[in-house]
Amino acid sequence: MDRYALIGHPVEHSTSPLIHAAFARQTQQELSYQALLAPLDGFSDTVRMFRAEGGRGANITVPFKIEACSLATRLTERARLAGAVNTLTFGDDIIIGDNTDGIGLVRDLIINLGCPLAGRHVLLLGAGGAARGAIFPLFQTKPVSLTIANRSIERAQELRAAFAPHAGQTAFTAGGFEDLGGWEFDVVINATSASLKKEALHLPRNIFAPDAFAYDMMYGASDTPFLAWARAAGVARLSDGLGMLVEQAAESFALWRGVRPNSASVLSNLRRKLASKG
Repeated sequence: MDRYALIGHPVEHSTSPLIHAAFARQTQQELSYQALLAPLDGFSDTVRMFRAEGGRGANITVPFKIEACSLATRLTERARLAGAVNTLTFGDDIIIGDNTDGIGLVRDLIINLGCPLAGRHVLLLGAGGAARGAIFPLFQTKPVSLTIANRSIERAQELRAAFAPHAGQTAFTAGGFEDLGGWEFDVVINATSASLKKEALHLPRNIFAPDAFAYDMMYGASDTPFLAWARAAGVARLSDGLGMLVEQAAESFALWRGVRPNSASVLSNLRRKLASKG
């Protein structure tokens, strides 16, 4: 039986094994998928051991996505631009590194949530790995503008410098949270770790255009702090990132198995389970 795994630290909270097991049943694929806890100083050894034992591929989660980029012997364009890898595919003499996070975000917004991005003004909050993985796929949807805002203006500007050659016709700007006053956006995406840390972001309340969509890459049984803040600011259209999790997993599954699962039914089941815990 082909073996796959999620490798990270921690991993015990992850729903990825449930997601991939559901995909395997749905597509009638014979495979196993497990969560592997890697020591903080032993990621490479964990990957090599899993591969030597017959592993065919692995998803990579925090805090190893950048290290996985160095471990890969070949990178896809989106992984190279992101500077981070969340999907490894093992060949006989090659390790292919890919990043499916950004396409997972885009598919969730456009397909699952009916939120078009073409022709829209998009604000991306954060300048870490989650934001890096999203920028190139967001450009491919052809928004009118994409703005990166971060606590550290320098980090936001570094991302702008790195990705500006790939912006195409999209107006691409970057700055600090305090620079957002007077600007309105159609789609606001939180890629910071604030919700994970249960922290509030100090943002102007007027950043939301009429009928704006607020999206948090984090998810939970109830509103994240960012979504609660957006709701209080009058935003009616909002979502957490559970769908992004499922869609990036579906992209990884398709890369490994050559068949794309139906993510909608898996997402619906996960949403019901999450709601029952709330």
